[in-house]
Amino acid sequence: MRIIGGLWKRSKLSVLDRPGLRPTPDRVRETLFNWLGQDLHGWRCIDAFAGSGALAFEAASRGAKEVLACETDAALVEQLLASKDKLKADGVLIQRANGVNALLAQSPASWDLVFLDPPFDSALLVPSLQAAQAAIKPGGWVYVEAGEPWGEAQLAPLGWQLKRHLRAGAVHAHLLSLVASA
Repeated sequence: MRIIGGLWKRSKLSVLDRPGLRPTPDRVRETLFNWLGQDLHGWRCIDAFAGSGALAFEAASRGAKEVLACETDAALVEQLLASKDKLKADGVLIQRANGVNALLAQSPASWDLVFLDPPFDSALLVPSLQAAQAAIKPGGWVYVEAGEPWGEAQLAPLGWQLKRHLRAGAVHAHLLSLVASA
């Protein structure tokens, strides 16, 4: 895996071969950060299902002041720590934690961007979206990767609205914002 933009552009990071691990493809990350703007200076981001750390390190490379990367797999946590050391990524905090629980533990309205890329075969997406509601700042974003498209019919009852969508192979990338209260 390589970082595609920012301070660590073209830096290569090792990725463990783990069942179900799908690092976010370069093309998808490039599109996501085009949607968000290339400069994330001052942003606080959570990668709730960090896996390879592709999204977390990409955000930090683009200036996010704080990135919390949560992962439950001990071997992946070790790999994330090695990548953090290699990049000297002081603003990245690696935590062995369940992403949903980590989101629920955050101060309300304290994060600018939440990355949600749970295993496609899990039932974690809906609880993650629910947990992210309290953690995200007004005007903040949630990025979702899923094995199927999520439209307004699924998102609106959960309090989210779809801003952008991209399909790249088996990956559906979604950029969401909170539904504005009346």
